[in-house]
Amino acid sequence: MWSSRSGFLLASIGFAVGLGNIWRFPYVTGEYGGSAFLFLYLACVFCIGIPLLITELAIGRRGRSSPAGSFREVAYESGASPAWRHVGTLGVLCVFTILSYYTVLSGWTFDYLVRAVSGAFSGISSDESGAMFGSLMSNPGRLLFWHTVVNLLIVFVVRKGVQSGIERAVKLLMPALFAALLVMVAYGVIAGDFSAALTFMFEPDFSKITFETLMVAIGQAFFSIGIGLAAMVTFGAYLPKQVSIPGSAVTIALADTGVAVIAGLVIFPLVFQFGLEPSSGPGLIFTTLPIAFGQMPGGQIFGAIFFVLLIAAALSSCIGCAEAVVSWVDEHWGVSRKTGVLLVAGGAWLLGFLSIASLGAWSGYYPLDFIPVFAGKTIFDSLDFLAANILLLIGGLLTSLFFGWVVPRSLKQDELGMGGGALFGFWLLLLRYVIPPILLVALVLGLTQA
Repeated sequence: MWSSRSGFLLASIGFAVGLGNIWRFPYVTGEYGGSAFLFLYLACVFCIGIPLLITELAIGRRGRSSPAGSFREVAYESGASPAWRHVGTLGVLCVFTILSYYTVLSGWTFDYLVRAVSGAFSGISSDESGAMFGSLMSNPGRLLFWHTVVNLLIVFVVRKGVQSGIERAVKLLMPALFAALLVMVAYGVIAGDFSAALTFMFEPDFSKITFETLMVAIGQAFFSIGIGLAAMVTFGAYLPKQVSIPGSAVTIALADTGVAVIAGLVIFPLVFQFGLEPSSGPGLIFTTLPIAFGQMPGGQIFGAIFFVLLIAAALSSCIGCAEAVVSWVDEHWGVSRKTGVLLVAGGAWLLGFLSIASLGAWSGYYPLDFIPVFAGKTIFDSLDFLAANILLLIGGLLTSLFFGWVVPRSLKQDELGMGGGALFGFWLLLLRYVIPPILLVALVLGLTQA
């Protein structure tokens, strides 16, 4: 069990808040219409993200087991087929796939923290910044070293269990993350072009709102909160009965969104102040911002603070991913937690070799080129597409169908502590009639238009 509601919330928020919050959310907000996109995203959070998060936490707490075990127990209690346990297994497969390359990405943040502290960004030009990032991608030994460091930290934390390991870690990581955010926002107000950042992120441009924008908002809400990954089912299994699931789900979603918005107010004042062009993906963090840190007063210090922020976000997500897989391994293979975490981290470490190779020597190798949706994708790209565009959506779709239609109303009301009022009815309406068709359309479009 979590020792307290605050410990559970910190762990859940830590899992939800990751690198995607820091670089992807601010960029897509500006790219797809500013506050118009933000409004659409919030609608997706409340109509898709929070209902599914409530569902996963409820399944976990009712089943008190690993993701697969919790689905099995709830199915048994509902008089349904035990085959529903495979939805939990699918989530474990998805989160393990993500863990294998997310630890590689997390290693980049450690490498750049060292560079920031050593003053490597001082006076750096655009070409030199790009070359620095390229040299890291083409250095498998360096990537492997940091990949190994991240996996060792996962082993160190997760082997200690829920209270002594995960809770202690997030009670250090989350305050560090929020403190770093506040320091960087204050610096952005003083030394950056804060008004330009506000315009970029919050000035509505409704002409950019298209069906594609809706799909981007759904994907961001889905991936950012961390639903469909089995981790929230696992976290729910440790949740005391007296803790409100709906209230906790709203808190987690709002905190996750708040961090993403604040991250934009950290990044873009610096980008615009120094005449840089915002770019999507890792480029914004690892090639654009180092130029700003190299030009600004105190850039060495604030660059280090920024990458500490990234490390806190990355590590807390890695720990949540690993815990979901460890709980499954412990239950199904009958091993201890200490053995289970070694197996999980070791497996992720080995699979990470493929991602590391595809960033450098194998960058031109496309193993699944004969499959249209995987054409032109490296091993790294293929793993990311499989997890984020296929497994994640299938898991969310099946979860909504299972809890919405298969599980009896009485069980849902008992676990959520809700009567048959308007809020319960609205949540059930979303779970049954809104979320499944939206996720099905997103899945089909992702497979046909990739």
